Amino acid sequence: MNTYDYIVVGAGSAGCVLANRLTANGKYSVLLLEAGPRDKNPWIHIPLGYGKLFNDKRVNWSYESEPEPRLGERRIFTPRGKVLGGSSSINGLVYIRGQREDFDLWGVPGWDYAGLLPYFIKAEDQSRGPNEWHGTGGPFKVSDLPDKHELCDAFIASAQANGLPRNDDFNGASQEGAGYYQANLRNGWRISTAVGYLRPAEKRSNLRVETEALATRVLFEGSRATGVEYTQNGATQRAMAREVILAGGAFNSPQLLQLSGVGPGAALQALGIPVVLDAPEVGENLQDHLYVRSFWRCNKPITINDDMASWWGQMRVGLQWLFGRRGPLTVSAGYAAAFARTRPELTRPDAQYYFINFSVAKRGGVLDKFPGFTCSMSQLQAESRGWVRLRSADPAQAPMIHYNYLSTENEQRTMVDGMKLLRKIVTTPPLSSYVIEERMPGPSVQSDKEWLDFILATGETVYHPTSTCRLGTDARSVVDERLRVRGLDGLRVIDASVMPAVVSGNTNAAVVAVAEKGADLVLEDAARA
Repeated sequence: MNTYDYIVVGAGSAGCVLANRLTANGKYSVLLLEAGPRDKNPWIHIPLGYGKLFNDKRVNWSYESEPEPRLGERRIFTPRGKVLGGSSSINGLVYIRGQREDFDLWGVPGWDYAGLLPYFIKAEDQSRGPNEWHGTGGPFKVSDLPDKHELCDAFIASAQANGLPRNDDFNGASQEGAGYYQANLRNGWRISTAVGYLRPAEKRSNLRVETEALATRVLFEGSRATGVEYTQNGATQRAMAREVILAGGAFNSPQLLQLSGVGPGAALQALGIPVVLDAPEVGENLQDHLYVRSFWRCNKPITINDDMASWWGQMRVGLQWLFGRRGPLTVSAGYAAAFARTRPELTRPDAQYYFINFSVAKRGGVLDKFPGFTCSMSQLQAESRGWVRLRSADPAQAPMIHYNYLSTENEQRTMVDGMKLLRKIVTTPPLSSYVIEERMPGPSVQSDKEWLDFILATGETVYHPTSTCRLGTDARSVVDERLRVRGLDGLRVIDASVMPAVVSGNTNAAVVAVAEKGADLVLEDAARA
C-alpha cells in the first residue's frame, strides 16, 4: 500500500499526536515517516538519561548554528530528536505550557489561551487530578518529581525571601513564583509522545509507521501536494496521499518545504530547485530562548555529583531507580524553578530559572568531582528573529540555522538583570548557607558590562526553536488559521514552527496542544469534504 488519506512527515512531539488522533476513528489511513530509528535506546526511557543522549547522533540530529556574531562568532550546538518521539524522547522532560498572554498575543482567532486550554486539558493525564486547568485520562502523562530535595527547598525559600510567591502549579492560574517543576514522567519512566500517543495507535491497522525514512521532498501536481518522496535503506520511495502534513519541527519543516520548492524563490532558484511557490517567510522568524548557567560549590555531599562519585554510589542510584523508581535517575532538566519579573514595572514574568542539584562544566559532559549545583536563567519573551535556510539542495545536508540572539537592547537588559537576580537568590539564606563559592561566573563579574560579556561568552540555546512557518491571518504568513500552507492545496504544517511567537517557557507542552488542535482541524475539514 502506498496511497493514504494522510502522510505525516516526522514522528516527533507533534507527529505522534497526529498519528494517534487521525487514526482513532478508523476512517482514515495514515503513513507516518520518521528519519530516525525506533526509540529502543534504554536511556530514552530513564528520565536522567537525557544527558547520555545529548551528543548521540544515532537519535539526535546534532545540528550547529551558523557563527553567531553577538556571541563571539560561536556556533551553537543544537540537539534535536531524530527518533520516534522526536525531541520529546531526548529533552529534559520539563512540563511548562507558557503564559496566557503568549497565546492571546498571537492574535489569531481560535488560537488564544481560551481556544488552546481545552487541548492542554485533553492531552493531559495529570497525576494531581483534574481541575479547571488540568485533565486526567489523556495520553500525555504529567507528574510531580518523585523526590523533594533540601537544596531545591532552600532555593524556593530564598526566591520567596526575594519577593517571589510560592507557586505549586506553574501551569495553573499564574506562572509567576517559585516551586518544583512537573515533568512528563510516570512511575519513574519518561513519557514521550511516542510512548503516550504512538504506542496505542500502532496497534491500529490503518496506521503504518516507517522509521529510518528521510523525506526528501513533497510531490506536487500544480499547486496541490499529492505525496512525499523519501529514502529508506538506500532506495527512493514514493507515497501518495490526499493530504500531506509536515511535523518536522522548527528546523526540518521549513527545510523540507524549501527542498520541495516552497520558500524564497530567488534563493531556491540559486540552488537549482524549481519553485512551486514563492513564499518568502518560509524559514524566517526563528525564535528561541537564550540560556545562561551559573555553577556553585556546595558545602554538603548531597548532590548528584556525590551520588555518582563512586561505583558504589552509582550502584545505589541504579538500585533506587530499579526497585523504587526514585532517586537521581528520575530528575528532569529542571528540578526547582522560578518565574520572575526582572523589573517591577513589568506585568508578567520575563525570566525563567532552572535549579538542579548537580554541576557539570559542559552540558552532556562529565559531572564535576565536587559537590555542586547549577542555577540557570533564560529570557521568556524573545525579541530576536533568526532564520533557517538551505545549505544545499541535498536533503541529507543539515540546514543553516542563525539564531541572531540578543539583537535588541531590551533582551540584553533582561539577561543582565535576570542573572543579577539569580545571584541575589543564591546568596540569600537559606540557600546561601550551602554555598562555598560561586564557581562560574565568579565574584569578579559585578558590573552590567561584565555580566553582559559573560552572557555573550557563554550563552547558548535552551532548545525552544519556533515560528519558522508562522501561523497568521496576514497574506505573508506561511500557514493560515487552519494550518494550511497558503497558496497551496493538500499541504499543512503542524508543529512548533507554526507558533507566531515562542511561548514563555519550555515548548513541548505547547507543541502537543498545537498538534491536538491541528488534528481536530484536519478531521473537521475531512468531515466537510
